[in-house]
Amino acid sequence: MSNEADVEPAAPRLWVISAPSGAGKTTLVRALMARHPGLRFSVSYTTRPARPGEREGQDYHFVDPARFAEMVAQDEFLEHAEVFGRRYGTARAQVDGLLAAGHAVLLEIDWQGARQVRARMPECRSVFILPPSLVELERRLRGRGTDDETVIARRLAEACDDVRHWHEFDYVIINEALETALAGLEAVLQGRGEALATTAPAQAASATRIADGR
Repeated sequence: MSNEADVEPAAPRLWVISAPSGAGKTTLVRALMARHPGLRFSVSYTTRPARPGEREGQDYHFVDPARFAEMVAQDEFLEHAEVFGRRYGTARAQVDGLLAAGHAVLLEIDWQGARQVRARMPECRSVFILPPSLVELERRLRGRGTDDETVIARRLAEACDDVRHWHEFDYVIINEALETALAGLEAVLQGRGEALATTAPAQAASATRIADGR
């Protein structure tokens, strides 16, 4: 059985995890955190309203647009981006504090934010989660049952664009089955993820096929 010591790197490290909407990133990250409580998750700031069941400080820090703009002006964010008309950002002080305390830290952000983090902290490692196909991605988005047709169409268009950025990351994991994808994510954090590297020929071929809609 895996344990907390297995998954944490030998030295504190920042791990950036990104995915298109509907690929199952949040479910994977929550499963990883539940299995390995020694990991730390950086809670993002957002201007969107809290959804039912979400809690301040646990799911997000919910702030109004004026406060978010103030934090941007004061360079308090390690990264920030606008997604579907809402702003999201990762506080630099929170990440620095967790790393200084000796923790491995996970960021669950989009590819735009990941690009900013890599520029500011090139020592980080990044993972991109892909669905098994774009057809399956659409099925998952529709299966949520929370969005109307207009929102689904917009999310699908954004997701199809997002998948084209997989090659910017260090590792790519195809989330066809949760347990298999979770095992892959654990392997990456344990330093055993060579087969999941974006430079691995088989993995690159699979990711290219998915991004091309094949």
